[in-house]
Amino acid sequence: MASLPAAAKGRRARSHAGRFRIIGGEWRGRRIAIPEAPGVRPTPDRVRETLFNWLAPVIEGARCLDLFAGSGALGLEALSRGAARVVFVDREPRVLACIGGALETVRCERATLVRADGLRYLAREATPFDIVFLDPPYRENLVPQALDRLAAGGWLAPGASIYIESERQAGVPSPPPGWHVARSATAGQVGYHLARPEPPGAGTDR
Repeated sequence: MASLPAAAKGRRARSHAGRFRIIGGEWRGRRIAIPEAPGVRPTPDRVRETLFNWLAPVIEGARCLDLFAGSGALGLEALSRGAARVVFVDREPRVLACIGGALETVRCERATLVRADGLRYLAREATPFDIVFLDPPYRENLVPQALDRLAAGGWLAPGASIYIESERQAGVPSPPPGWHVARSATAGQVGYHLARPEPPGAGTDR
């Protein structure tokens, strides 16, 4: 749940007019309302299309965590494309109510809504996930803290993927030890990246 510069935010508001579109899978083309909460903005269509192309080999049956869920666009897109379950975490009640309404509309029961601050949620007893969507508020330096807690706290299943979205000027994030940024791209003011565990033997002398 992040904010954009004013000019970009205005363009995004005119473009989405209070809704975003599921772009693939079972609910392709369905319009979902954007929660009326400060700073909420869905990941752009172009970015989601690229992201889910990256995740195509692993999304079916995946257990996903949508941390700092905001609009819920990433988690809902994952469910549409066959994810087994998504846990949506956000501290804003209006956000969770809107996501819950969307889930009722599409008659999906493969999701859990959790009202909590993202970092505090990661202090709980961990459940491993196959995919984590990490899109925290911009300019608060939350990505490094969240990555450390995800890696150290037992939240990541073997071979997991972490999607990281942040302001473009933040650059490519530094992954936790034993991980690498496998994919990285930009679109407008957004930088987005996919981190995965290092392959066995990576970084060793042969």
